[in-house]
Amino acid sequence: MRRVKQIILSAILLTVFNVTAHAQCAMCRGTLESSVAGGDTTTASNLNIGILYLFVAPYILFAVLGYFWYRTSKRNGQKNKALSSITG
Repeated sequence: MRRVKQIILSAILLTVFNVTAHAQCAMCRGTLESSVAGGDTTTASNLNIGILYLFVAPYILFAVLGYFWYRTSKRNGQKNKALSSITG
């Protein structure tokens, strides 16, 4: 019960004391704003593609790890089932 209270309190504190963070350094932001204002959107587009690339990589890693975990779990379940049918 204490653990649940800690999680709820942490969630409330994180919600109340929300800090705004800028996603880019000042130089990157300035360069992108000036290029977009000048009509060139390729730099901003390329930066967005790079961000998406970095964003997807951990999900692919977790999917691969989850697949191997599932496969190992399934094999162990089949072995346990075979052993229980032999012994008993």
